[in-house]
Amino acid sequence: MRPRFTLVAVVLVTLATAGIAGTASAAPRHDRGLTITATPDPVNAGDGVLVDGQLAGPNNGEQTIRLYHHLAGWHRGYTLVGATKTDSNGFYELPRAEGVVWTSRSWFVRGPDGTHSHVWREGVAALVSLATQTTSDSTSQPVLLTGAVTPRHPGDPVFLQQQIGSSGDWKTLKRGRLGTNSQYGIAYRWRRPGVRDVRILFPGDARNLRGASDPVTVDIQQTQVPNFTIGSSLPVAPVGSTVTISGRLDMPGTTTPEPNTSVQLWGRIGSERGFTVLDNGTTDSQGDYSFTQANERFNTVYYVATLAAPHTKARHTAHLNQGVQDSLTMAASATSVLVGQSVAFAGTVTPDKAGRPIYLENLGRDGRWHVVRVEHVRYNSTYLFRWKFGAPGRFTFRVRIISGCGNVGSHSSPVTITATLPPPPTGS
Repeated sequence: MRPRFTLVAVVLVTLATAGIAGTASAAPRHDRGLTITATPDPVNAGDGVLVDGQLAGPNNGEQTIRLYHHLAGWHRGYTLVGATKTDSNGFYELPRAEGVVWTSRSWFVRGPDGTHSHVWREGVAALVSLATQTTSDSTSQPVLLTGAVTPRHPGDPVFLQQQIGSSGDWKTLKRGRLGTNSQYGIAYRWRRPGVRDVRILFPGDARNLRGASDPVTVDIQQTQVPNFTIGSSLPVAPVGSTVTISGRLDMPGTTTPEPNTSVQLWGRIGSERGFTVLDNGTTDSQGDYSFTQANERFNTVYYVATLAAPHTKARHTAHLNQGVQDSLTMAASATSVLVGQSVAFAGTVTPDKAGRPIYLENLGRDGRWHVVRVEHVRYNSTYLFRWKFGAPGRFTFRVRIISGCGNVGSHSSPVTITATLPPPPTGS
């Protein structure tokens, strides 16, 4: 394991530093005795990055290493942004703190006697936020989705997308455009009922990689039958929950309650075709009815119907989409690590979701969740992520799975990790 050292060795350099050029007109074409890496890469806008490497050859200790960068989309050359000294084995580290790296860029370092690294190109994804006034509405009403893109990209397009099945793929529903304040508003009306995951995608440009918002689950219900309503005590319920399906029956064409009428609860698992009778009941004196359904495991479609009497036609409610959320656990291998070290995040998904995409999310500087890694759920419905820290600080993570395979997507409880700079080597 290579020696590590503290931030005390890092010397931030300004353009006024005596005897050091502020810019470099062009980057070197190839390595010459000096390596460079950046962690993580790519990175979300505003997150910290660790630039490090090693100077080769004899007498490589206590040598000055200078870091240059070129911002993507800029016409200027490379600019000196920092410097440090190597340790006794020639290793160096140049942490770029949180709130510094907002756009994609290229880095290289220079050392003594003309040594230099190759160019490391760091991709930086834009941060996209998404909010909606309601996550449950009917097929008759549009849903308004709003948010912003950071850094600012006024005039650029954004896309409202819906997750397709359980594949992890997305299709575009509507295009919007960022205003002068880099915010957007997109209204969309779903014509068919159902539970959907939606997101906003920023496609990327010269300054930033593409970025997507954390998905929002939208529950679209069929428009109610005026004289025979239906609803759920918990439209989207955690797996294993008990829910109450209830509503009111009125006399045909009136708002007068219809008491003491026999009704039946019909249902089917979302992926099935035919409905079956699940329970029988009777309306009370106010025309109200209620059914209890326990241990919900998968998304279910319900409706309630009256029993047909001779020479009469049975009436029924609209279809009710009952969402049932996956359950995710997450544990971290450590809650305190050194910069440059990695942490493993592991857990389970219930019900079984083997083979499904699963996402590691980090709480960004904008206070929103952003995807930083994608893996697939293992055969036994477990998962594993590894994440290496590029800067000191407190970082909060969670895992998310999107809707599909008979359930509404969900996320784990968050876990916070503290990353600190390593102590100086003994005897320094």
